[in-house]
Amino acid sequence: MSAGSTKGKLRAMSNVTGADRVSLEVIFGMESGYVLNFSDDSFEQFFDRYDVYIHGARYQTYGTSKANKLRAFWDQEPDELVGRVLFGLLEICEVLYSPEVLERDSVALQRSRTIAARLSGVSAEGDSQTGDGVPNREIEIPDIQSLPVDPAVFEVIQDRLEEAQTCLSAGAYLAAIFLCGSVLEAALLGAAQNEPEKFKRSLDSPKTSKGQVKNLRDWSLSQLIDVAYAEGLLKQDTQQFSHVLRNFRNYIHPERQLKEGFKPDKLTSEGCLHALTSALADLSGKR
Repeated sequence: MSAGSTKGKLRAMSNVTGADRVSLEVIFGMESGYVLNFSDDSFEQFFDRYDVYIHGARYQTYGTSKANKLRAFWDQEPDELVGRVLFGLLEICEVLYSPEVLERDSVALQRSRTIAARLSGVSAEGDSQTGDGVPNREIEIPDIQSLPVDPAVFEVIQDRLEEAQTCLSAGAYLAAIFLCGSVLEAALLGAAQNEPEKFKRSLDSPKTSKGQVKNLRDWSLSQLIDVAYAEGLLKQDTQQFSHVLRNFRNYIHPERQLKEGFKPDKLTSEGCLHALTSALADLSGKR
């Protein structure tokens, strides 16, 4: 039997209806054959989390594009698994998409959440459900005790991470985003200072006009993200999410916020916290 999921057993197809597919395909941008901004490698890595080999022949019944593989996955896998995968994809949407896009596709997004909840077996009356159909669960923060940073830096990271969560709970969404960005920068700079030669010898390390590697404290957050990825400390999807968080963090400049009319909501700040926790998990070796 061709490898599809690791157990290789026959599974009942999910109850994804034709109407469901319309909303899902809109929100995941599947018309062109792609799914969100996944590369083949990052698409495989995403499905690895669910013990599924998405590039297997099992999922090529409609063709070899990522969109067609996802359609085949919906057809062949049970509701609970499809629901979990949909929640994972929707979390990526919330990090990846701008507030304008989320607003534009709000109907498809809300329906997609409802679909994921239904398939996952989360009833409308369930204790763990919010009004928009998404399970009301705490964002899981990885154990950061293993972060490769100096103890003094760790203390700053821990304090700011707790404060970001407090801001999110209190509805201070912009403050939560700024704190998430600062924690990301502190963690990456701390990792660089822990292994300075590893970062400085990277081909992606920033140079001065004379070709010398810049002092670590002069590296931008963007440079820290890219070198951490190049040196294997961050996974590809985390690198992409980290840049999204960095872009949101840059709204700390009032002029930019006014110019672009940016006003974050709960989903925006939760998405930024998800991006941060992914980076902390990678850096801690806990992912």
